[in-house]
Amino acid sequence: MWNKIKPYVIFIAVPLAAGGLSAWVTRGNMDIYEEINKPPLSPPGFLFPIVWGILYVLMGIGAGIVYSKRSETPVSAGASLKLFGLQLIVNFFWSIIFFNMRAYLFAFIWLLLLWFLIIAMMLSFKTTSRSAAWLQLPYLLWVTFAGYLTIMVYILNRAL
Repeated sequence: MWNKIKPYVIFIAVPLAAGGLSAWVTRGNMDIYEEINKPPLSPPGFLFPIVWGILYVLMGIGAGIVYSKRSETPVSAGASLKLFGLQLIVNFFWSIIFFNMRAYLFAFIWLLLLWFLIIAMMLSFKTTSRSAAWLQLPYLLWVTFAGYLTIMVYILNRAL
């Protein structure tokens, strides 16, 4: 039994750890969210860790599914998991760029890179498991919304 759930535990733990580390690195600058001018539809700050926690779990489940099917499609699964790792690295640095560096335009451009990597990961996951790909849709939608928030924060705070 443990051998079947172990990949899921690991692939859920990895993004949660990356998200936790990113939050820890930016912890001293998170209060900026309350201080900057925000666009309409900006959620309250307390909502972000909840949403990201859910997204990291879904991301990990999808990667766990792909990993568990690696014997059926080894080349596809390997490429998918590399994309999973790459997008997770890009995801990790977004918070640092936005909160620590306060480079809002660069954070938006970085988010576009993440957006394309998520799509590439979803398409790659789909070759191994459609359900693994669909589990990433909330992540893609949230990052799309984050793109709106980020570009609007840049526009609304250029003079600051």
